[in-house]
Amino acid sequence: MADALTLFTSIGLSEQKAKETLKNEALSSALKDAIVQAQRVHGPSGVDKAMGTLLYSMASRLRDTKRLAFLSDHIAQRKICTELQLAAALDFVKSHPQDPMNQKEFEDACGVGVVITPEQIEDAVESVIKKHKEQLLKERYRFNMGLLMGEARTALKWADGKIIKNEVDMQVLHLLGPKTEADLEKKPKVTPHRENYKTEGYVVTPNTMNLLKKHLEITGGQIRTRFPPEPNGILHIGHAKAINFNFGYAKANSGICFLRYDDTNPEKEEEKYFTAIREMVEWLGYKPYAITHASDNFQQLYDLAVDLIRRGHAYVCHQKGEELKGHNVPPSPWRDRPVEESLILFERMKKGLYAEGEATLRMKMVMEDGKMDPVAYRIKYTPHHRTGDEWCIYPTYDYTHCLCDSIENITHSLCTKEFQARRSSYFWLCNALDVYCPVQWEYGRLNLTYTVVSKRKIIKLVETGIVRDWDDPRLFTLTALRRRGFPAEAINNFCARVGVTVAQVTMEPHLLEACVRDVLNETAPRAMAVLEPLKVTITNLPENAKSDVRVPDFPANEAKGSHVVPFTRTIFIEQSDFREVMEKGYKRLTPEQPVGLRHAGYVIFVQRDSQGKVVALEVTCCSSTETAEKPKAFIHWVSQPLKCEVRLYERLFLHRNPEDPSEVPGGFLSDINPNSLQVISSAFVDSSVKGAKVFDKFQFERVGYFSLDPDSTADKLVFNRTVTLKEDPGKI
Repeated sequence: MADALTLFTSIGLSEQKAKETLKNEALSSALKDAIVQAQRVHGPSGVDKAMGTLLYSMASRLRDTKRLAFLSDHIAQRKICTELQLAAALDFVKSHPQDPMNQKEFEDACGVGVVITPEQIEDAVESVIKKHKEQLLKERYRFNMGLLMGEARTALKWADGKIIKNEVDMQVLHLLGPKTEADLEKKPKVTPHRENYKTEGYVVTPNTMNLLKKHLEITGGQIRTRFPPEPNGILHIGHAKAINFNFGYAKANSGICFLRYDDTNPEKEEEKYFTAIREMVEWLGYKPYAITHASDNFQQLYDLAVDLIRRGHAYVCHQKGEELKGHNVPPSPWRDRPVEESLILFERMKKGLYAEGEATLRMKMVMEDGKMDPVAYRIKYTPHHRTGDEWCIYPTYDYTHCLCDSIENITHSLCTKEFQARRSSYFWLCNALDVYCPVQWEYGRLNLTYTVVSKRKIIKLVETGIVRDWDDPRLFTLTALRRRGFPAEAINNFCARVGVTVAQVTMEPHLLEACVRDVLNETAPRAMAVLEPLKVTITNLPENAKSDVRVPDFPANEAKGSHVVPFTRTIFIEQSDFREVMEKGYKRLTPEQPVGLRHAGYVIFVQRDSQGKVVALEVTCCSSTETAEKPKAFIHWVSQPLKCEVRLYERLFLHRNPEDPSEVPGGFLSDINPNSLQVISSAFVDSSVKGAKVFDKFQFERVGYFSLDPDSTADKLVFNRTVTLKEDPGKI
């Protein structure tokens, strides 16, 4: 075990990461083999940190271990020396499992030996700028510079992105000159919804302009959006993007955004979901213009359904649910029944004269995905959360969504890409009923690797006891992220960085964590905590010695405040900050090597007995001004501390895509990381946190960022580790 630990730390892994790696038998074995293979090329000390990071990344992501030696050799020979090349290599071996592998094809696919010269970068950027020169001169610094970067990266696949960006910036500056006052002026706000009828796919009827004119009279030309969640589950990180886009687009255009609960399925809706959704929207910093419900419009929606039947666009059908599933479903035998008959039968549905599933109201239209005659109303004998037993027929999403948008005079129905197949039905229904028709715009969903966000799957995780509840800090629901200590500002910043595109975006969790660190570094006051305490007695201080040490809340800006902690004869340090046997590169406390105590102004020296042995960790101290030599390290410590519980979280799943059968054949429940939660029940923290409130955040010096958990009591504080201080170089 000790040999493996030394081996892993020799390639640049932190001691903590090395210990965690040893707990994963498969990863540990693969990494050992990879390092040994690399050392055959470079010798025991030839594997540097950059190479070690690539070896770790390869060992943790490679599924077919028969390729491990092959890839390790390429990394050791510095043929693969960037993450971009490694990702291409892993993709290649995954798609070419057969032997023998064509080495030339492999190296071509991974950019092996490709050297991008500064001249090539200069020429490629010059070519891209020349292509867009006319538009650049016209729009100047309002031009989308990301387009230039994207095209240059495409032309120079293996080039360093930072160097390309610098070249783009330099050549744009050369072309346009410095920014002028006009460049710095904000763009005048526009009201694009005045011409929504020009949007691709929007159907214009003879009455469209009249309806749009009435809409503009009501709204005064104001942008109106809505965030329309179903109140049958907890919001997750993907919803954070939807919240930011809907509320942000309205705010950017001086408009308003509604929070509208799509409460048309009483079987799955609960009060706790209504409350939690509103809490999360407000936690992210957004205040809805109004909180509405689809159920507010049940009577009006019913009246419109009657009108739709009268117009010949809907009919009552008796086909069973299973008969309507799949594609190329044959037309309903009741599709051409007389209007008067459908009106009578729909009234009977409303009065409860049919059993569930015995009749539905269907719309006479074909959706973009080929689905024919979607259902508008179905029978459910379930009391509704808000309307009780008043209704036994409930409208579907396909019927309700666009009509509620129309009723609320929404200008832009912003929804994720999977709803593109419903765009035609959205426009069709508004036009069939001759009501104002908003425009629907689609954008790509935000997904994260190493997690699941499906309500059904999270419920399974809860029911099987893998996680405690919807707010377990290992999940990526918004309540879980709040409990873990993620600031709302960081989540919003992450969504802004991801941006809004039509393409579906899948991000790595460490990119979100980087946003969290950026915010917490500026907002989380410092404290000192010891997770694995080692008692230290300072023998040359009196028994009752006690002094106050002032610790800055933010060392980089001491004007932001400070707090006082006691310093006594007995202190506690981390066990990992002391070693009895000195090792090369170890900079903390040993019998031969003193260390400084952070903020205290003291240096401590290990004391030996008469035989020269360390019998207990007894030390002497002196003022740091009295030592001739500055200590190699300053460690944190606590004195007269508060006992607390600390919960350390890692990824819940072992694989990037736990829902992918090719990656995890046994299903997501078989992919649980057994080390996703480590509970330290007897940690110590300094007394400055005593008055902390739930969700208060701190940076425990040298340890990480932590947040106070709701499980805390007056007798025992409980802290969740939000993120480590730095992204682990071994993490992928």
